[in-house]
Amino acid sequence: MTADRTTRRGFWRTNSLTLGFGAAFLIVLAAQAVAGRAEFNEQLAVEGLQQIGLGDYLMSSDFAVDVTENWQSEFLQFFLYIFGTVYLLQRGSPESKELHKAGSESEREQRMGDHARADSPRWAGTKDWRQAVYAHSLGLVMGLFFLLSWLAQSVSGVAAFNDLRLRQLQEPVTWVSYLGSADFWNRSLQNWQSELLAVAAMAILSVYLRQRGSPESKPVGAPHDATGVEG
Repeated sequence: MTADRTTRRGFWRTNSLTLGFGAAFLIVLAAQAVAGRAEFNEQLAVEGLQQIGLGDYLMSSDFAVDVTENWQSEFLQFFLYIFGTVYLLQRGSPESKELHKAGSESEREQRMGDHARADSPRWAGTKDWRQAVYAHSLGLVMGLFFLLSWLAQSVSGVAAFNDLRLRQLQEPVTWVSYLGSADFWNRSLQNWQSELLAVAAMAILSVYLRQRGSPESKPVGAPHDATGVEG
């Protein structure tokens, strides 16, 4: 039993970052569902319509579009950040590579091909399409998640948009028409600009400010012009 307990404690400790944020995500998502249903029912009450339960709200396009429009902007942020930081630099920021390492770097630096080690991922040591795919897999998957969540936003968005139009006795619009609508682009762009602002703020503020013990910050005593150094 002691060994099992130690193993479980070790698992939670060594995966606490993912598990902690995953649990926080579920808690906040549940809270959003409760608050979103309350707001949606307020709108229905104003329009003299019957209110809905939490289960029905969770299955509604209103809830789906609110969730997916945030997801797509987050995945876009990481997609752009992952690819952008290959070439873009910020002197003094731990969010940037060292200034002389701009670009995709050599196979030796990346431990690819003949320079792969015994503990390197298997595809890193290949010299065909598998290496090319694996070398860009993180950015590609983030880009795929962005496209899928943006597609989900567009589908749930047109359903929510048409639901509102029907309550106002207006004709519904097609999905293609919705893609060119102000509602769709306003939902997308208002999230994109906030994510891009957050990345830019993190890059420049981490040049001068510190958070002891965080890998997102430089060591407290590191000089302001130290680049690519993590705490």
